[in-house]
Amino acid sequence: MSTGPSPNRVLLPLQFSAAAEAGPGSGTRLYALQGQTMGTSWSLRCALDDRVDLVSLQRSVQAALDEVVAQMSTWDAGSDLSRFNAAEAGSWLALPEGMFTVLNCAQDLAQQTAGAYDITAGALVNCWGFGPGEPRDELPSDVEIRSALQRVGWSRLLIDAERRIALQPGGLYLDLSSIAKGYGVDRVAACVERAGVHHYLVEVGGELRGQGCKPDGSPWWVEVESVPDTESDAGRWIVGLDGLSIATSGDYRRYFERDSRRYAHTLDPRNGRPVRAAPASVTVLHAQCMQADALATALTVLGLQDGMAFAERHGIAALFVVRRRQDVANTDEFASSAWLALLDS
Repeated sequence: MSTGPSPNRVLLPLQFSAAAEAGPGSGTRLYALQGQTMGTSWSLRCALDDRVDLVSLQRSVQAALDEVVAQMSTWDAGSDLSRFNAAEAGSWLALPEGMFTVLNCAQDLAQQTAGAYDITAGALVNCWGFGPGEPRDELPSDVEIRSALQRVGWSRLLIDAERRIALQPGGLYLDLSSIAKGYGVDRVAACVERAGVHHYLVEVGGELRGQGCKPDGSPWWVEVESVPDTESDAGRWIVGLDGLSIATSGDYRRYFERDSRRYAHTLDPRNGRPVRAAPASVTVLHAQCMQADALATALTVLGLQDGMAFAERHGIAALFVVRRRQDVANTDEFASSAWLALLDS
């Protein structure tokens, strides 16, 4: 997502006027920090005065994100997640605090969506070549897909909340790529808040969270990610992030093409295949980036009709961008009531 104001359609939280009135305070300046994490980059823009140690802040942010990777990466064989995936059947494994938080959030969403969102679909992710292994040169066979599906099932993942442990029933392979970046954004936000920074915009791999405003009192403007190679005369959506996070799931991020058909990385864990007729993108606004990240994936799997119904039932601010069947170069947009309620009038 790119940053910058626009005369197009603008979303702004109702509480922003209070944040702008309070402001970051006199003597603050805009600073930018950045680094690498989760195979992508992170950045932090914040309004600071001279009392904040930028070197210590950079180290604290990087340490927080390194901890997320150490707990939740499938690319790191030594991570807590990889140890769980490799554990013997019947093993109960201790969960570090962050991973416990993420698993509980994911399981709640899996239950609410009747399995449309499912972090136990890691075997399917690997089967289709979207995991830490080598990309596939050909489509997986029906036999391979059925075999991977036998290892999937959110209800098989048992968590003992009191002891903060989880059961590996055998063959379960968790993949947290649909939620870990969002959680990382939340961790960075908590880190900078502890450092006494209350006006900031943090990004990890395209997922963002903003709080307060810039030194000049203007919002942290972000442009909603557009779908590449499409045409639309609807104009851009611009969001002022104050106490809000934004995350997008799109079929253009990771995919491969065979026989003129696009196979996107978002899989339906209920049938083991890439989502058919999926929205080109779904963008979600939420107070927690962890929730926004996971919800964007869940709504993509549910599709426009069921996804919009879910968003309306749960008061989720969501924007669906759908390719036209006979004209895929053009798209239509569908916004939930909660999304439209943020329109700045």
